[in-house]
Formats: sequence, structure tokens, C-alpha cells
Amino acid sequence: MDLTRLRTLREFADRGTVTATAAALHRTPSAVSQQLRGLSAQVGVALTEPAGRGLRLTDAGRALVARADAVLAAAEHAEAELDAYRTRPRGRVRVALFPSGAVMLLAGLLRRVAELPGLVVECRDVDVRHHEATALLADFDVVVTHRAEQSPPADGDRVEAVHLLREPLDVALPADHRLARAPSVTLADLAAEQWICVQVGFPIDDVLNHLGDRTGTRPVVAHRINTIAITERLVAAGLGVALLPRYGTGWEHLARRPLADLRPARHIDALIRPGTAEIPTTAAVLDALRVEADSLSAQPHRAGP
Repeated sequence: MDLTRLRTLREFADRGTVTATAAALHRTPSAVSQQLRGLSAQVGVALTEPAGRGLRLTDAGRALVARADAVLAAAEHAEAELDAYRTRPRGRVRVALFPSGAVMLLAGLLRRVAELPGLVVECRDVDVRHHEATALLADFDVVVTHRAEQSPPADGDRVEAVHLLREPLDVALPADHRLARAPSVTLADLAAEQWICVQVGFPIDDVLNHLGDRTGTRPVVAHRINTIAITERLVAAGLGVALLPRYGTGWEHLARRPLADLRPARHIDALIRPGTAEIPTTAAVLDALRVEADSLSAQPHRAGP
């Protein structure tokens, strides 16, 4: 089976149209169509069928795509093993991280992989909801994402979730807040406060809603801000309180207090294609991410002023 044609089929499954596939592969649409027809002829069954003005996968096409990741990963693994005789590991790995995850992990990741000659890591911060992160594997080899503790990891035939870190979430208060020196706080203690939270559907919002359901308290969200640095400034200025991640927040001008009787957290995972964890380049990046995540949880963290 021609691997170039198989990669084209996988890209078509990810992109949905011949035009988008051609753009991703830097080919013409006619070349992509020819590759798809050639693969159908090679396997002896139609893999695509007309759908309006475009194409869609047949049942056979979807079945082949479900196995394509493993086949291509095995081929890449074999190529990487041959490269390992010269340098180990060798190649490029594309990594996407959600913004506050990049604050925590990116500098350390890049420092660690800089010690591995031949490994090139290209990174980008991408802010998407947890259920949207899997789609990023069309463009990236490793996608670092976050989810609420009550949410399951990403699942599917074409994705594998590698757990990196459980990050506690604490209440951020202005340094002069009436509860700033309390050993802990409850949502009921903060019933009269205005909350600053992330956009609906992002993990911290899911956690806050879950906590409200459990305690029977409904936090009043006045502002929705996805950039943690902005939220820190607003809280420090006395313009609200927030639920913030322990390791991805600068607490110098804030008071950090745990929630009494509750241990809210978010989980951080690295998403990859099935089988790619065995490729030396991807394995090296995952190892560096694990070490960096472990170092965060081992560090002492101040409760603020």
C-alpha cells in the first residue's frame, strides 16, 4: 500500500474537503484527487464517493482511515529507528499548548529538548475547548490540553491521551480582602462577590459550575476573561475574585486560599496519534513534558501576601 496515498487519505479525513487537503499537503486539488483514486484502485474498493460538489469517505474509507494512523506510525517508527543509528532522536515535532499550559511548561520543555541535538520542536499556543483539541492533531504531533476533573480524557480510535499533571485550583483574592488571611474559604463565604471566570465551556468554568452544583451556591460571574494575567490584575485591583490554577498563576500580589472540604483541580494531558508514543522524537518530547510537569508539582507554592 502506497504510504503517500495513505497519508493523503488521512489528511482528507481530517480536513473534510479536497481543497483543504491540497492546501495542507501543498499540492493541487487535482493531485489530491488522483492520489485518492489511485489508493481506491490499489485496494480494490471505493474509498470516497460524491457528496454534493465534493467527496466524502465511504464505509470502507472510514475503516481504512481508522487503521491508517497505526500503519503510518509504524512506518515513521521504522524510519526513526534507522535515524537513531546516526543521531537519537532526530526530526521535527510540532507541539500545540493551551496558553496557561504554555506558561507552565513551554520554557522548561524547550530547555530540555535543546539538550538533544537533532531534535527540533516547533510550538504554538492555541486556546480551544477540551472537546475541540483532538482536531488539532491534524496539524500537530503533540497537543497539550486541559480538562475539568469531572471530565474524562479525550477518547477515540484516532487519539491517545497521556496524563501529565493534576493541577489544583485555588481561590484568588485581593491581598486586602476580608478573607485573605483565612485558612480556607467556601463558596458560601464568597456569595456576595463578583467572580471573574473563563469563557463558557473551558475547564475552569466547568469546575466552578460543578462546585456550585455540589454546594448549592451559584457564583455570579461578572467578567469572562481567558487570559490569566488579565484576571490576576483585575483580582489584585479588587474588581472580583477568581478560581485560578495553582502552578500557572503568579501569586505575588494575590492571596491564594483553598476551598474548604473541596479539592477542585484541572487535569493536563498530552494528546497524540495512536502508536506515535513509540517514535523516538515524540517519545523525547513526551518525556520532557512529564519531567517538567513533575517538577511543578514538587515545588513549594506560596499562598500569596
